[in-house]
Amino acid sequence: MKEPLLYLCHRIPFPPNKGDKITTCNVLKFLSRHFDVYLGCFIDDQFDQRYVDDVKKLCKETLFIPLNPSIAKVKGLRAFLTGDPITVPYYSHKKMQNWVNQVITTHGIEKAFVYSGCMAQYLLNPPTSIHKVIHFADIDSDKWRQYAHQATGIMRYVYQREHTTLEHFEINVADNFDISCFISETEADQFKTMVDKQTKPKIQILENGLDCAYFSPEQPSVLSEPYALDSQNYIVFTGAMDYRPNIDAVLWFVENVWPSVLAAQPESYFYIVGSAPPKSVLNLAQEKGVVVTGRVEDIRPYMQHAKGAIAPMRMARGIQNKILEAMAMAKPVLSSTIGMEGLENYPTQYLSVEDSPEEITAWIIEKLENPVLTATESRQWLEANFSWEAKLTPLLSYLGESHE
Repeated sequence: MKEPLLYLCHRIPFPPNKGDKITTCNVLKFLSRHFDVYLGCFIDDQFDQRYVDDVKKLCKETLFIPLNPSIAKVKGLRAFLTGDPITVPYYSHKKMQNWVNQVITTHGIEKAFVYSGCMAQYLLNPPTSIHKVIHFADIDSDKWRQYAHQATGIMRYVYQREHTTLEHFEINVADNFDISCFISETEADQFKTMVDKQTKPKIQILENGLDCAYFSPEQPSVLSEPYALDSQNYIVFTGAMDYRPNIDAVLWFVENVWPSVLAAQPESYFYIVGSAPPKSVLNLAQEKGVVVTGRVEDIRPYMQHAKGAIAPMRMARGIQNKILEAMAMAKPVLSSTIGMEGLENYPTQYLSVEDSPEEITAWIIEKLENPVLTATESRQWLEANFSWEAKLTPLLSYLGESHE
């Protein structure tokens, strides 16, 4: 009989099709091998309801609470009255708190793992003493600082306020929890400068891995959408397109780089592959050669046939899964400097780091002018350094376990 463990995350941890869900899904699979998992989470996309049974198979007990983003945004406005960050009331729900208290008490749960700072609110005052580990992933408050830097008018004030209040909340959570994890040494070191001396030893690293068996150029994949990828000359950007840094990246790229690429390679394409693109991204499809796919069944065919994958991020925190996935698919990758956090020691010629439009343009044109490159060295490095089993094993010690 396995020990019970409470696991809270802000979004259903399945399917592994976007940044946080890739992590939470693999964490769930890992934890379920060592514990009886009691999972509480929200479902903020009706599409994900179909995956409830997949998650239940990995858990002892589950609670799924539908979250309507429009209603949650209204709830978030209460923060302006209470002084909290908007993120906290956005994910506040009495049913979740009652379930957490009941599960801890009824099943004698003594250990908990929480993904995302917004879910820490449910364990700040647990009904009994409990060993608590949180995975912040990255410093979320710093993203809001970046948003504020680029915003104007009232939104600059809103973003700056969220940065300040969320930073205070994150520090309070780290003081309250036994272990606080971050996705990279860079994130952990920066957070240590924000907390008191007694909290610094509790800051640890829990890195992302990658399923190299799934993301493999040798693994069969099926293109379910009506695109002639195998006959087109294109580059690709992948990622959830309702995520502000991704939106910013593709808007900047199409405005500042793509026209020069087209001038040299007029029959080339730029694929933007990812779910829930807003109107600003959908409108990019009006530009010559730009294809905005929206949600796809499988992103692998889009990488399989691409001449290269790009991640021209201008705001970001933590390791970019889109870069890892493209490297695993043996694709040449171009990233901005800010997108390289956690990958600073990459030993491959196929991962280029450029920030200027001119250098990015030159890299893309060179790839489009030549046959497809197979970046075998990139994939080999990923296989050696980024397996999920290796990356998540430290979590057992953080939870006070000594499993082999």
